[in-house]
Amino acid sequence: MAMLLRSPFRPTRAAMMRRSRSADLDRPGQQPSPALLIQRHPPLPKRRTFLWRTSMPWVMWPLLLKSRTFPHFLMKGKTVSAAFTSKGLRNDFARNILWTFEDIHMLVGSNMPIFGGGRYPAVSLRLRDNNKPINVLTGIDYWLDNLMCNVPELVMCFHVNGIVQKYEMIKTEDIPHLENSTFSTRVVKDIAQNILSFLKSNCAKEGHTYWLFKASGSDIVKLYDLTTLCEEAAEEKCQNPFTLPVAVLLYKVASNMMKKNQNRKHYGTIRTLLLNCIKLLDQGRHPQIIASANYMLSELFQLDESPEEISAESFRGGGSEDSYSEEEDEEELPEDSDENSSYSTCSDPPDISRAVAVIKSVVELSVPEKYKYTDQIRPNYAFPFSHDKEERCRHVLSYVLKGLKAVDSSIKKESDLPAADPNTPIPLKYEEGSDSTGQNAVEKEISLLLDRGPYQEDIKHPTRSGMIPGSWQHRMKLQLFLKASKAYYVLSEAATNLLKYGRALRYIKLALQCHDAYCSVSSSLHPEVLLFHSQCLSLCGDIQLMLAQNASSRAAYLEEYNYQTKEDQEILHSLHRECSCQAFNMATDLAMDPEYQLFVSCKCYEAAFELLTSSNLKTQRPNQLAQVLKRLGNIRNEMGVFYMNQAAAMQTEKEVKLSVSAAEQEMWKKSFSFFEKGLKDFEAIDDSTNVALLLCNTGRLMRICAQAHCAVSTDVSRGEFSPEEALYYNKGIDYYLKAMKSLGTREGHEAVWDSVNWELSTTYFTLATLLQDYAPLSRKAQEQIEREVTEAMMKSLKYCDLQTESARQPLYQYRAATIHHRLASMYHSCFRNQVGNEHLRKQHRTLAELHYGKAVQLFLSLRDAPCELLRVQLERVAFAEFQMAGQNSTSSKMKTLSGALEIMIETRHAFQLIHKDLLDEGKVTIVGDGSETPGPESSASAGISTQEVQKLIGVFEPSFSFLLLHLVKLMTTSKRKPSGTKEEEAVKIYKQIYSRLLRADKASPLVHRVALYLELLEQLSHQSDCNDNVSSP
Repeated sequence: MAMLLRSPFRPTRAAMMRRSRSADLDRPGQQPSPALLIQRHPPLPKRRTFLWRTSMPWVMWPLLLKSRTFPHFLMKGKTVSAAFTSKGLRNDFARNILWTFEDIHMLVGSNMPIFGGGRYPAVSLRLRDNNKPINVLTGIDYWLDNLMCNVPELVMCFHVNGIVQKYEMIKTEDIPHLENSTFSTRVVKDIAQNILSFLKSNCAKEGHTYWLFKASGSDIVKLYDLTTLCEEAAEEKCQNPFTLPVAVLLYKVASNMMKKNQNRKHYGTIRTLLLNCIKLLDQGRHPQIIASANYMLSELFQLDESPEEISAESFRGGGSEDSYSEEEDEEELPEDSDENSSYSTCSDPPDISRAVAVIKSVVELSVPEKYKYTDQIRPNYAFPFSHDKEERCRHVLSYVLKGLKAVDSSIKKESDLPAADPNTPIPLKYEEGSDSTGQNAVEKEISLLLDRGPYQEDIKHPTRSGMIPGSWQHRMKLQLFLKASKAYYVLSEAATNLLKYGRALRYIKLALQCHDAYCSVSSSLHPEVLLFHSQCLSLCGDIQLMLAQNASSRAAYLEEYNYQTKEDQEILHSLHRECSCQAFNMATDLAMDPEYQLFVSCKCYEAAFELLTSSNLKTQRPNQLAQVLKRLGNIRNEMGVFYMNQAAAMQTEKEVKLSVSAAEQEMWKKSFSFFEKGLKDFEAIDDSTNVALLLCNTGRLMRICAQAHCAVSTDVSRGEFSPEEALYYNKGIDYYLKAMKSLGTREGHEAVWDSVNWELSTTYFTLATLLQDYAPLSRKAQEQIEREVTEAMMKSLKYCDLQTESARQPLYQYRAATIHHRLASMYHSCFRNQVGNEHLRKQHRTLAELHYGKAVQLFLSLRDAPCELLRVQLERVAFAEFQMAGQNSTSSKMKTLSGALEIMIETRHAFQLIHKDLLDEGKVTIVGDGSETPGPESSASAGISTQEVQKLIGVFEPSFSFLLLHLVKLMTTSKRKPSGTKEEEAVKIYKQIYSRLLRADKASPLVHRVALYLELLEQLSHQSDCNDNVSSP
C-alpha cells in the first residue's frame, strides 16, 4: 500500500491516481489497490488543519481516506490559499463541511444526497441488493458519510433486480454493529489519528514530494522523500531510485483504466497519468514505456466516430447503487497544465468561508441552499475533445511521432554497437532483487501489454533499420504505423467531404505509405488490416475519380497536394527507415491527364476488390465488398463514357466521312469493354438501376457507331441508309429493351425509367426518319421501306409517354406530333403515287387524314411550334387540292374546296403565335445615342425562324389565292348561279380578299404581311360563322 504526498506550491510530475469505486470492493476477494496519491501542504501552526482528497476508505486508515477534501488548507477554519482559485479551480461537490476530528480541522466535500421532512428531518438513502450482505468496508463507508455530514439516520432500500423489497431505518451510531459489518469505531479513529499525526510531524518540508508506502502483508508504513523525483535534469531522473516505479505505477493504472473503463469520461484521467508517466522517464533509458504511453495516448482519440456520438458518450455516466460514484468525481489535467503550469500564491487570499456549511439544526441538512457553493475550488482537468476530425487526427499523429522517435532511438544497427574486447570478460549479474532485475521485470510486463493482436511474424532477419523481428520495437512500430495510417485515412476522408481533393490525395498517400512501411516489417497481415487497406484503396479511387471530373480546379489541387507539415515530414522520415514507401506512388500521384486518373482510380478499386475476395477475407464484410463492386462498376461506366465521348468527338472533327478510322474503332472497343465489365459488377450485387444505366450507355454507344457508318461525300450529301447503320441502331434498341426489362416497372426508379424510355423512343424515331429520308431503294422495295418506317414510327410513338407529367412531357408531345406528321406525309405521298389500286389509295387517304388530324391536335397543345402547325395545315390543304383535281362533279369540287378553305381558316391560330413572337422579338432596339426605336422584325429569335416563316408564307399565299379563285369560279359559272343573298355576299368577300392578296406588297416587313393574313383570315372566319348560322335549322 502506497501513498504519494506532494506540495501544491510547486509544479510536480506526479499525477493524481484514481481508485475503483467502493462498490467494487464488495466483491469477494477484492483487495484495495496498493497505491494512492494525496497532497501534502506547507508547514502549519501548531494546531494545523489538513485537507486531502482520495477516492474510498481503507480499513487501514478509513477516516484519512474516506474524507473527500479540497487541496487547500484552512487556518483555524477561516482562510484558505487562493493559489488554486487563480488557476481555474472548480468545486463540483454538493456540499462543503468544516469537520473537526480530534484536534484536526478538515474541510470535507461530499456529494451524498440528504433527504428530510416531517418526522425525519435528515436521512441518507442507500440502495442495496437484497441478495448481497453489507460488508465491513461498505459499513465504514456509510458510517463515515453520515458522520461527516452530521446525518443522524440511514435508510436502506433493499431490492431484487430493481424491484423494491423493503426499507429499513438505521441510526448512524448503530451502523458499526450491523450483521456482517461489525467494526470498532475507536480503532478506526485511533488508526486515522496516528497516521495523520505521523504525516504532520514528518511531511514538514515545503515543496517536497513524499511517498507513503506499505508493502503487501507488512504492518510497517514507510515514508520516502522524493524531492528530486520530477526535476528536469536527466541525470537527476536517473539517480532517483523511485522514478521508474512511480512511472510504471502511473502507466499500469492508465492501462488498467483503458481496459476496464470504455466510457470516454475517464480519458482525461488516463491522459493525465500517461503524460506524467512520460515526464518522469528518460527516453534514452526507457524508450519502450515512453513509446507505449504515446501509443496509448493516441488511442484515446476516437477517429471512427461522429462528433454527435462523441458528445453523447462524453456526458454518459455509469450508475451505482450508492448515492454517489467515484467515477463522477474525475480530475483531468488541462492540456497546458502538463508542461508549463505551476501553482502561484496570492498575497491577499480571499475569504472562502462560503465553502463551509453553516448548519444550525438537523432540519437544515436537507436544504441544498444552505451549503450550495459556486466558487471554483479544485482543478478543472479537461480532455482536449474537439468536434473537428482534423484536430483529433493531428493529436493522434503527434503522439505517434513521439512514439516512433522513442522506438527509433532504441534501435542500433550492428555497425553502431561497440566492438567487444576478447580480453575483457562479460559481466554476469546475479544479484537478487537488484534494480536491474526490477527494471527487466517491468520491461517484460510492459512488453506483454504491447502485444496486441494475432500477429504471427515469420521474418527471421533484422529489418532495414536493424530492428529484430518479434522484439518490442517491432511490435510497437507495427501498431504505430497502423495508427498513423488510420489517422491519415480519416484526414483524407474529411478533406474529400470538404471537396479539397488535392489535400485528400496527399493524406491518402501518407496513409498508404504508412501501410507500405507496415507491410515491410510484417510478413503476415491480420484480416482487419487487410480490410482497412481495402478501404484506403477505395478512398484513393474516389479521390482520383473526383480529380478527373474536376479538371478545371487542377491548379488549386496541385498546391494543396504539394503542401506538407513538419510533422508529416518527420513521420515520413521514420517510415523511410523501414522501406522506400514507393509501392503506391502510381496510385497517389496527381496526374494532369483525366484518362490516366480514371485508369488509376479503376486500378485502386480492382486492388481493393482483390483484397476483399482473397481467401482471408472472402467471408468477411459482405457490405464492404458490395460497396467496392458498386464503385468498380461506376468507374468502369465512367471510363466507358469517356472513351465513347472521345469517339463522338472524332466524328465531329471529321469533315468528310467516307469510312471509319482505326482510332474510332479502338475507342469503341475500349468503351464497350468497360461497359461490359461494369455490367457484370452491378449484376453481381443485383443493382438493377445501375445495370439499366449501363445498358442505356451501351445503347448510346451503338448509336454513335451507327452514326460513324453514315457516308458523307465531299459535297456534304449523304447516301442511302446503309445496312451497318441499321445493324447498330437495332443493337442499340436491343440494349435499351434490356434496360427496360432490368427495371421492370417505373416505380422506385422514375428518373432512370424515363431516361431509358426517352432514349428508346429516340432510337426508333431516328431509325424511322433515316429510313424515310434516305430510303435504301437500291436494296429494298418501296413498300417494304414504308412498312419498316411505319413499324419504327409506331414503336417510337408507343414509348412517347404523353400522360405522365414530367419535364419531358412537352418533348414527348412534340415528337408524337412529328411522328403523326411524318406518317401523314408518307401516306399523302403514297396516295399521290399509287395508280390502279383504288382500295389501297382509299386506305392511304384515310390514314393520311387520320394522322394529319392527330398531328394538328398535338401541335395545337404546344405554344412553341407555330411553324410546324402551319406546315401541317398547308399540307392538309395541298392534300385537299390534289383530291379536288381528280374530281369531276361541281358539287364534289365545291365540297372539297370548302373543306380546304376551312383548314386555311384554322391556320389563323398559327399566324397569331407567329405574329406575337415577331412582335416580342422586335419591340425595342437601343440605338447609339441611347434612344429607343422599334427593332427590325426580320431579326431571328430563339422562338421561331423568320426564314422558315418566309418559306411557309411563300406556300400559304399562292395556295390561299388558288382556293379563293376556284371557289369564285365555281360559284359564278353560267351553269350554276349563286343561290341566295348569302352566297352572293360570300362571293363578294372572296373577291375582295383575293384582290387584297394580289395587291399586297411582297416587299413589306414580315410582321405586316402576317398581320394582313390574320386580318383576311378573321374576315373569312366571320363569314364562315354567318353561313353556318344560316344553314343551321
